Amino acid sequence: MSDNRFQPARPRRAFEEIISQIRSGIRDGSLRPGDRLPAERALAEQFEVSRNTVREAMRMLEIAGLVELRRGATGGAFVAHADPSRIASSISDQLELGSLSLSELTEARGWIESIVVRVACERADEATLDRLEANIVEAARLTDEEQWEKKALVHIEFHNILAEATGNKIIIATMASLMEVMRTVVLAIGPTRDDMITRSRSRLLERLRARDTDGAVEEMTDHLGRLHTIWLEASYEGARRPR
Repeated sequence: MSDNRFQPARPRRAFEEIISQIRSGIRDGSLRPGDRLPAERALAEQFEVSRNTVREAMRMLEIAGLVELRRGATGGAFVAHADPSRIASSISDQLELGSLSLSELTEARGWIESIVVRVACERADEATLDRLEANIVEAARLTDEEQWEKKALVHIEFHNILAEATGNKIIIATMASLMEVMRTVVLAIGPTRDDMITRSRSRLLERLRARDTDGAVEEMTDHLGRLHTIWLEASYEGARRPR
């Protein structure tokens, strides 16, 4: 890794230019996840700015999720790895504050899941279909043992496996973020205490194996509609309970 990869920043917009140059390095691949950036003093010299300016730029990059700041002898600024939980936290916060509704979340999820199912129906190989089947078997076992929360987490993982079948990294990352939100929602409302979801999963897998795209999308859409009704009722009952 070169120690002189950056150009001097223009003084009147040094803060923004530091961020811009590091963003560009990440975008063009010259800076990769896990790479350690030069020390604060070295960055200040390369950008020809004060260390305080570098420090503030690093803090903003950290907030944006592009840089990870570590303390200690082996610390420093490192290019961050993708973290879907950041997006998930933002959406969860907006749900909590009322900026987003459960209906909006379900609607958006339905659109995304429909695309994922269509592409997965075309691209899923036997190994992936077998992973989905193993997931269903595990969920059925947990249902028999009445381990409802563990079962809910297995159900959530089903969607991530389904997204992986598309082979598209954007879709995979989007689904991972969405499932982090759903994990929060499900555990807050309470997981279902029956095998309704497992039975729907089995029907979906049957359609995926048959490459029945329309049937698979219909099964997923109906399933999400039933879940949404359950969640709305649970939320309503929770709101009515005395505190």
